[in-house]
Amino acid sequence: MKGNEAIAEAAIRAGCLHYFGYPITPQTELAAYMAKKMPKIGGVFLQAESEISAINMVYGVAASGKRVMTSSSSPGVSLKQEGISYIAGSDLPAVIVNVQRGGPGLGGIQPSQSDYFQATKGGGHGDYHLIVLTPASVQEMADLTALAFDLADKYRMPAMILADGTMGQMMEPVELPENTAKTVDKPWAVTGTKNSREHNIVNSLYLVPEKLEETNFERFDRYKTVCENETRYESFMTEDAEICVVAFGIAARVAKNAVKAAREKGIKVGLIRPITVWPFPEKPIAELADKVKGFISVELSMGQMIEDIKLATDCKKPVVLCNRAGGMIPSPEQVLEAIEKMQGGNK
Repeated sequence: MKGNEAIAEAAIRAGCLHYFGYPITPQTELAAYMAKKMPKIGGVFLQAESEISAINMVYGVAASGKRVMTSSSSPGVSLKQEGISYIAGSDLPAVIVNVQRGGPGLGGIQPSQSDYFQATKGGGHGDYHLIVLTPASVQEMADLTALAFDLADKYRMPAMILADGTMGQMMEPVELPENTAKTVDKPWAVTGTKNSREHNIVNSLYLVPEKLEETNFERFDRYKTVCENETRYESFMTEDAEICVVAFGIAARVAKNAVKAAREKGIKVGLIRPITVWPFPEKPIAELADKVKGFISVELSMGQMIEDIKLATDCKKPVVLCNRAGGMIPSPEQVLEAIEKMQGGNK
């Protein structure tokens, strides 16, 4: 399947029967798949008049306790940021898919990873986080979509699939489970009381500053639990590594080939692939900072994840950037060159 279609089918099998979106390259196949499939299974597909409308429709369905998803690409996700902040501020579970393209502005339609800051640092206003999952294969596009719905429900917060355009457009074999939908008790949902319980109110407005402060502290206690329990990453050949490459998505696939090539040349190098970029795998990187001579951040951007690597290492070791931007993808040879440079001591 195509990556975009794998996300759509996995979402349906995870119990998502409500999708609201707006077409934009390179994720349009996802919306098109939902448009064809939802009416046949009793679901709801609605192409909204704008991305702003779509995210607020997601807000409404999330408040009712139903599993709901929207998808877009970089400039479209920018338009959704206010609604995402409202969803986070109302402690609602929802899944947002961003199949990234180059920017800023309209940029281009080629793959990019330059929405990292937007996704991990909170693109909207206020203090909040999203759980951000970064697939590196079509299989993970499906698997992490199912996981995103489960984590969003578990922690009552939005989750994002942060893919790049390559992941959305490429075709690979994928195994889809029959059904991953889970029944989750949502006593907070606004479903109509039928005079059987107190009214539930979904709200992100707190006019009493002490109450807003208390709510933010409570929410960040929950975020701390997410960091403790839900940080995911792949470690590749790091046991004896003297250099560590860090990369996610398509960049990680390229970097893994470079690591193998470097090993054939006798260079001890390993790879950390974040599967969650929030929470970021700080602990394994911090542990490697006591062993390796340096880190190489491989990105399809001008350098964004590199800041989190530097924070995780506490600046103990040098961290350098190996990148392409504007829709270009680093080659294994480019990454290998960066590895050889660090091995030779040229920072």
